[in-house]
Amino acid sequence: MQITIDLPDELVQHFNRDHLSREILEALVVQAYQSEKITSAEVGRILGLSSRWTVDAFLKQHNADLHYDEADLERDRETLRQLRAKATNSTP
Repeated sequence: MQITIDLPDELVQHFNRDHLSREILEALVVQAYQSEKITSAEVGRILGLSSRWTVDAFLKQHNADLHYDEADLERDRETLRQLRAKATNSTP
């Protein structure tokens, strides 16, 4: 979708006009992520970022806290328990 907006010259003068479209897109993506309208995977797809690590670095650079809650922690703990059990069972 293409949208046309009027920006005050007073604001535009602080940006490189050649990259303004990308900067606006990035700002909208960060805001959407911070308000939990989109996921980090969607951030990557929208911006064409190559990996989860690149997305995490982008979000960190823009001071957007990664969404990680207690449910995520519990899933990670369960995965760790499963991996440890597998490692213990496969040891001769």
